[in-house]
Amino acid sequence: MRTKIVTALAFVFFITINAQDKKWTLQECVNYALENNISIKRSELNIELKNEEIVNRKSGLYPTVSASTSQRLTFGSAQDRVTFRRVNATSHSTSIGINAGITIFNGFRIINQVEQARIGLEASKYDLEKLKDDISLTVVNSYLNVLFNKENLKIAKSQIEVSQKQVSQISRLVEAGVQPKSNLLEVEANLANDEQKVVTAQNSLDLALLDLAQTLQLDYVGFDVENIIVNTPSELLMYDKALPIYKIALENRSEIKSAKLNVLSASKGIDIAKSGFLPTLSFNYNFGSAASFLDLASISNKAFFYQLDNNKNNSFSLSLNIPIFSGFRVKSNVNSAKINYEISQFNLEDTKIQLRKIIERAFMDAKAALKTYVAAEKNVTSQELSFKNSQESYNLGVMTSFDFEQVKNRFLNAQASLINAKYDFVFRTKVLDFYVGKSLID
Repeated sequence: MRTKIVTALAFVFFITINAQDKKWTLQECVNYALENNISIKRSELNIELKNEEIVNRKSGLYPTVSASTSQRLTFGSAQDRVTFRRVNATSHSTSIGINAGITIFNGFRIINQVEQARIGLEASKYDLEKLKDDISLTVVNSYLNVLFNKENLKIAKSQIEVSQKQVSQISRLVEAGVQPKSNLLEVEANLANDEQKVVTAQNSLDLALLDLAQTLQLDYVGFDVENIIVNTPSELLMYDKALPIYKIALENRSEIKSAKLNVLSASKGIDIAKSGFLPTLSFNYNFGSAASFLDLASISNKAFFYQLDNNKNNSFSLSLNIPIFSGFRVKSNVNSAKINYEISQFNLEDTKIQLRKIIERAFMDAKAALKTYVAAEKNVTSQELSFKNSQESYNLGVMTSFDFEQVKNRFLNAQASLINAKYDFVFRTKVLDFYVGKSLID
């Protein structure tokens, strides 16, 4: 027994270690989110409901068939079928029936209801696509944020190495009596400050990983992503205006297609409401039979089925219902359907306006991010030269540690700004790619 427990614990430990060692790729993150997100699953179930709604609507096109039977027991005065006298007896009667009916015409209401349900199904599919796109964009943004914080942490750690070399160098000079001990205390304080920056950068990375793990609805413990190389962005945008992007999005975006289908669905709603003004024609068929006995003891199978055979009847009927006045209910339904149609048209126009606003804002953000990146790149080049010159001056004893620390901090801040600008620009271009239908993973 103990051996089994140890084996089980070892297996769990092995699985846990492997889970912690796994590094998620961007493709895996996006796929996992699309397969496991609760909102997506709920939307998929909504599509199934729309399918069932179509089946339900179609049922009105098919005939209905039902069967019935009843058994009645009567106590008291009854007529004897042989002597025709009134006698005190108990009578038993059985009746059976079959009914079938079909609606031949009802102002095309059922046909329009089926078509409206189909339109609703297609709109729901586009809504699901829109939801998947939004979740994918969120995952990509969170993933890039993790990569940004990883690079930021790497830079912070590299600055510690510079500070540690300073401490080592000043320590030797202090021991040799060349520099006062106060200089050593100052560079040690700078080292402590750099170590604090590493802690801050690590905390930011942990929060970024937590955000991505929560977006994927995964356990944060041991969660990590694969480091991928984010190439230096080009200093050119694929488009020089937002209008071409908007035109492409207008033809391909799921929210536009869904809004257009909602307009079509609302127009079908008007046709459905107008069907209340038209007559309804239906066909019905009925079959029935019955058997009755005063004395239950005298009933035989032969007599029972003989009565059922002799008493059977068939009936066929056509029913025409012509609406004349419905208390203005049908007229009100038509007016409401027309109002809903106008609302759907305004919703379509609003969706287009919102899409244009989003794309124009995304385009301006991308342009601004590009300018920021170019400026940050130039600043890093300048600060790097300044840092190298200051380091030589500091090593020669020409520059104080305080002045050198200021130069180093400016270089560090310039590197952090460049990383931030790079990832911001990459994400902004991803957003533009998103609206022209390009893959977010590439």
